Amino acid sequence: MKKQQNPTFILSLIPIAVLLSTLIGIIAIYGAETAQNSSHFILLGTSAFTLIQSAIFSPRPLKEILSGIKKSATQILPAIPILIFIATVSATWMLSGVVPTLISYGLDIINPRMFLLIACGVCAVISVLSGSSWTTIATIGIAFQGIGNVMGYSDGWIAGAIISGAYFGDKVSPLSDTTVLASSSCKVDLFSHIKYLMLTSIPAILLALAVYGIVGLCYNPVGTSQSSEILPALASSFNVTPWVLAIPLITGLLIAKRVKTHITLAISSVLGLIGIFIFQPQVIDALGYRSSANDIAIMCCDILFTETSITTPNKLLNSLVGTGGIAGMMPTIYLVLSAMVFGGILIGTGMLGAITSTFTHKIHSLRQTVSTTVGSGLFLNCCTGDQYLSILLGGNLFRNLYKKNGLEPRLLSRSLEDSISVTSVLIPWNSCGMTQSTVLGVATLTYLPYCIFNIASPLLSLFFAWTGWKIKRLKN
Repeated sequence: MKKQQNPTFILSLIPIAVLLSTLIGIIAIYGAETAQNSSHFILLGTSAFTLIQSAIFSPRPLKEILSGIKKSATQILPAIPILIFIATVSATWMLSGVVPTLISYGLDIINPRMFLLIACGVCAVISVLSGSSWTTIATIGIAFQGIGNVMGYSDGWIAGAIISGAYFGDKVSPLSDTTVLASSSCKVDLFSHIKYLMLTSIPAILLALAVYGIVGLCYNPVGTSQSSEILPALASSFNVTPWVLAIPLITGLLIAKRVKTHITLAISSVLGLIGIFIFQPQVIDALGYRSSANDIAIMCCDILFTETSITTPNKLLNSLVGTGGIAGMMPTIYLVLSAMVFGGILIGTGMLGAITSTFTHKIHSLRQTVSTTVGSGLFLNCCTGDQYLSILLGGNLFRNLYKKNGLEPRLLSRSLEDSISVTSVLIPWNSCGMTQSTVLGVATLTYLPYCIFNIASPLLSLFFAWTGWKIKRLKN
């Protein structure tokens, strides 16, 4: 047996270089969608390459590698049930008429020129109240995506506005798991952490709202004719009634009561299923099922687990009301599990530690410390494929460095949030990026340039570090 060796910095960078170069090559040759669809194969292939490289050049005990994978799994596996329930909520809310009703009312009420501004603002409020960007995007976000498509906005702008609002709310909500995790991992009081977060988050969301407002004012309402066609098609295919909004209202009450996310989504899915029978009996006929108990059971399973499509008088509406069910979420789940394996192997082989320890070597100034934290946050998001694991690793890695350099721990917790929580959705193979791409039906690289809040947050964190504004040094 070969003696255990710690991997060098250069050796540790090779798997990252292989992963990124492979993805860039596929994007250049086949396009972003192909790269996203094959990301889990690329991650698993790179994982195998990393294991072989480690066995040859820096052997580690199998126990350590398994321990790294276990550490990664502990953070990532709890997301799987949530992903499954997000898929069932999306399907049942569509077929029960919740989303079609919201689209219909939205087209009637929302001024097209104010759409992006409203979508961002509403998603921000709901996400603050729920503490979950994932829940916000999987419910009201889907409705806004449909409304924006009918109004003629591009997929990127719509998804960017939805994601910007949802991630702002998630970032500053005391109910958010990432916000609690960032503050606790850095040993900072939760509300002190949130207050300090506002210094970068408020300017970032105001910038986003300003951009979306300007884009809306310059918008040419080409979707007016589409709206006039969609509304009758919606009315002919679904029973558009305010009573169906009892389903999201009950969901909102569960959120207000702080019921756990997976339980809230599970109850919402059941309510959606019941809503199909109460509000949309014609959908059962359209799907070709009879009213027998056996057929009803089969229909419920099909809606929850498989793709479902309804033929309407309008082609655009056909694409909007189709559902993927759990089957449509499986590529995302495969990607999350693949990212878990890759991140776990990087931890277990010691390569991630070798890279991050190099980042922190000989760092003394405020600018260097925050810049390294932000850069490492983005790097960890790419390597681990999960924001929770990245926050934990970042907190453990930099806590002593901030203390040594006389910097407040809340500066660390804010820098981690600015560079990890809000950028995870911008990485195609990260669990957040793949989830929101699947839910909204928009490729990650398509919406990335339009997520103004998510892009501005780490930049503002760097700006405040370089100016030193509102940053205090600890007294020795």
